[in-house]
Amino acid sequence: MRHTLTSLDIGTSKVCALVAEVSDEGLALIGYGTAPCTGLRKGVVVNIEATVEAIRAAVAEAEKSSGARPGLVIAGVAGAHIRGLNSHGIVAVRGGEVGARDVDRVIDAARAVAIPPDCQVLHVLPQRFAVDDQEAVREPVGMAGVRLEARIHIVTAARSHSQNLSKCCERAGVTPSDFVLPPLADAEGALFADERELGVALVDIGAGTTDIIVLHGGAVIHTAVLPLGGNHLTSDVAAGLRTPLADAEGLKINYGVATNLVVGADEMVQVPGVGGREPSPIARRALGEILEPRMEEIFSMVQRELIRSGVAGNLASGIVLVGGSSLLEGTQELAERIFSLPVRRGLPINLKGMPEELMKPMFTTAAGLLLYARGERGLGNSTARNGRLGRLRSRVGEWVRDFF
Repeated sequence: MRHTLTSLDIGTSKVCALVAEVSDEGLALIGYGTAPCTGLRKGVVVNIEATVEAIRAAVAEAEKSSGARPGLVIAGVAGAHIRGLNSHGIVAVRGGEVGARDVDRVIDAARAVAIPPDCQVLHVLPQRFAVDDQEAVREPVGMAGVRLEARIHIVTAARSHSQNLSKCCERAGVTPSDFVLPPLADAEGALFADERELGVALVDIGAGTTDIIVLHGGAVIHTAVLPLGGNHLTSDVAAGLRTPLADAEGLKINYGVATNLVVGADEMVQVPGVGGREPSPIARRALGEILEPRMEEIFSMVQRELIRSGVAGNLASGIVLVGGSSLLEGTQELAERIFSLPVRRGLPINLKGMPEELMKPMFTTAAGLLLYARGERGLGNSTARNGRLGRLRSRVGEWVRDFF
């Protein structure tokens, strides 16, 4: 009998389901499915029926291609309702040596912050520990000392959105074991270990929102969600060129550019008309003149967020871009000009066996969800994975050991 792990990336424009076979050797991707989704707006469910149908279609396609039923399911939860904050806690060490219970206690102390009643804690991610005067400790268990400190990053989500997303999944025939912040999955799927150590900002330009996650010293130090994304680019093209949204999306994907510096002066494109009117030719630069200001706005908002949060100086590895809109020609050049940092496009490189058609920035989240659930690559430390903060990973590990 095969035992599977399924990831569900439920996005504003599409749902992607990946099915992987789990063994002691790791993960092996055995099937996938995608379906367009119209039931979400800016990452939040606004039409349950449309969302259910998209999830059902993606899962059915994944089942057909893999020949297996979904096993343990992990899903991403996104949207502008996501909030991230850093916190700090201190406790006295019992017995003169740090034990696992001391670590649990100090993390409980650090997470004792005021959370709105309509929100729930999605993640508690340890950053660093300190034992007495010894700082920057990653694994404190076993160390001698009398005082233990912890710095953590807490991610919260709107309770109602998580409940609506759970309802959609259950009506589609799948029940997620847990929800994960998509940028956290992106980091698992697209980042190299040295980038996480030196400091990097991963920017996911999705259809409805732009998500940010910053890592330094191997730990998450900042997360944020901005209410702008690829759909705003499409709407700008539709309004500026007076063409239907579906055609505007095609123009953006096939001919769109983030900066006219990469466009030849004589390049032309055909713009479909509205209401049966004949297509009309325009210079490709005209399309760039519509898209470039919006891309500049998105990157400028990201830059302001990095500066506001105080993490802009911790990005020795630069910026990694994922999400569908990162595929626009000239995106890296524009980003490097705005951030004054090295920029690369991220791909789901850390999941082995990804077919060529899925080696694209928009599939990084789905691949990363599998890696996060399996615990193949850890963004926190072993304490987080072995303690209560690694609930899902522990369940997956126990589940695998039961069968293998």
